[in-house]
Amino acid sequence: MRVVIAGSSGLIGSALQESLRSDGHEAISLVRREARGPKESAWDPQAGTIDVDVLASADAVVNLAGASIGAKRLTSSYAEKVLKSRLHSTGTLVRGLLDADYSGVLIQGSAMGYYGARGEEKLSERSSPGSTLLASIVTQWEAAAAPAVEAGIRTVFSRTGLVLAGHGGFAARLLPLVKRGLLSRLGSGNAWHSWITLEDHVSATRFMIDSDHSGPANMIAPIAVRDRDFIAAMAHAAGRPTTFPVPASILRTVVGPAAEDLLSSQLASPGVLNRLGFTWQHPEISTAAAWVMDEAGLAPQSSPES
Repeated sequence: MRVVIAGSSGLIGSALQESLRSDGHEAISLVRREARGPKESAWDPQAGTIDVDVLASADAVVNLAGASIGAKRLTSSYAEKVLKSRLHSTGTLVRGLLDADYSGVLIQGSAMGYYGARGEEKLSERSSPGSTLLASIVTQWEAAAAPAVEAGIRTVFSRTGLVLAGHGGFAARLLPLVKRGLLSRLGSGNAWHSWITLEDHVSATRFMIDSDHSGPANMIAPIAVRDRDFIAAMAHAAGRPTTFPVPASILRTVVGPAAEDLLSSQLASPGVLNRLGFTWQHPEISTAAAWVMDEAGLAPQSSPES
């Protein structure tokens, strides 16, 4: 199988690339510089240029490109940068697929932020979009891929939850606080988080490539968890206590408008993955937390037998 990946240097993209290559598949990274060998292909989303022949020869194209939402404080100016980077990348990629008369599958990046803040409402892929800043960004991001859908290209909108890993993403940013026992919850602690481990996300992406599904798919674990229980599971897996909550006011000051999405509640289910029979390695937060801590080298050491 030949897979072209946009955004291959990110947390998910790099792990997906490694997984594919380790199983003997060909993974080609789209890079915003001169290509260094046959495993790379140059493109320029800003200028709208891409190698159509590379796309035409692919069995699957995975679009994860865009400025990181969690890397910086989401001010109005940075939110605009995040949005434009996704619109430029997706627009360039989709136009390239149309020019290539592409017949494979497009795994289009998206996010659970699509649903916004929904409290105790049970969410599925059929739920309407939310009204938060991130929901607006994600809705427009998905809309940018509409020409691919209209052209008959099988398109999967990969609505990703909080991706847990020991070396990057949401969980890794909390690890310094968890390691020191300085965190018990974010805000009230009552918000629902829809999450997935990096390992399961990569497996789910490959699963969706091999499926026949079109449309949105919630890329999350089957059991959502309240914020306080999420933090407690992480602390337990690290062998640390949980002590101090982070007030919502501090999160809003440090993170900016994106804090509303971090504090917002999303009680979602992975309806599509369940229906298609996907199997998770880490379906529960306890096993996920243990995997994250092991990857981060923070798992508690067993006492030697006396």
